[in-house]
Amino acid sequence: MTNAGPQTAHDYAAPPPDAAAAPGGARDLLLAAASAVMREGDLVDISLSELSLRSGLNSALVKYYFGNKAGLLTALLDRDMAEIVRSVDALVAKGDMAPQDKLRHHISCCIDTYYRYPYLNRLLMRLVRDSDDAEARRIADKYLRPLSRAYDQLIGEGVKSGVFRPIDPQMFYFTVSGAADRFFSARLVLRHCFGQDSLTEQLRDRYREHTVDFIMAGILAD
Repeated sequence: MTNAGPQTAHDYAAPPPDAAAAPGGARDLLLAAASAVMREGDLVDISLSELSLRSGLNSALVKYYFGNKAGLLTALLDRDMAEIVRSVDALVAKGDMAPQDKLRHHISCCIDTYYRYPYLNRLLMRLVRDSDDAEARRIADKYLRPLSRAYDQLIGEGVKSGVFRPIDPQMFYFTVSGAADRFFSARLVLRHCFGQDSLTEQLRDRYREHTVDFIMAGILAD
């Protein structure tokens, strides 16, 4: 059964008794704590008790700020996906940057974002799957369609200028998001096959360089 997505503001609970004593930025603190727990545990879920322990806040504040746990997860997705959309929109608008440099920069930013939020694609798929049609369309319209349009334009610019061979922008989206998601959500593979138990900055940098070079080699015309 699907849920109804995040609640509207008038559905939220009245402030709990200690809401007035909550520190400034309590809403952002809850999101940061949820993100940290999901990243460290390689999860796309969180218990309210664990969130309370990590944030030092009363779990009743989740209902106050977000309506329910689904609302918290949706707010977390909104926070994290906005970084990717803002980045790609800024690249599309840059008129003084070569298409191949735009794409290299975008892929690099995607790797960095998934390093910070390795749960991102799994959270996106979970919320699209579990939400009602209206909320699933909202997520698609706010994040997936803008990325698709940006890829159409970025790749089209490169093809027109002769630096890219013609490729399917839709397939490009799955290539980039899949490459970022698969690596940073594969901690058990790293641990048991390669003896690495953490996603370090050095590992991120190696993977960023590898992924950018690998994908660009497949799209460049020469």
